[in-house]
Amino acid sequence: MFRYVSLLKFTEHGAREMEKSPRRAAGFVELAAPMGVMVESQWWTTGAYDGVLILTGRSEEAVLGALSKLAAHGYVRTESMRAFSAREMLAITDHLRRPEPKRSSRK
Repeated sequence: MFRYVSLLKFTEHGAREMEKSPRRAAGFVELAAPMGVMVESQWWTTGAYDGVLILTGRSEEAVLGALSKLAAHGYVRTESMRAFSAREMLAITDHLRRPEPKRSSRK
């Protein structure tokens, strides 16, 4: 499974219709599910971003496709990044702990 964190900013249109945001968020959960994407968590925030999504999908394409559909509605802009669990990060960094094999010095 592939996990993504997506930071959301309301567009001008989304800010004007902010009171509908919780219903739109529920609609996104329903839109994403058939695409093989589960919305793990949705948060509304203050500061530089208006919201955060944590998504898990069967493929990166599925997650990015769902986020593209979300952005296409015109209420939010997204900034997304892949997220890794501790176990996944250990697998990624495992090669850093192993010495590289010596190369033969053929001439």
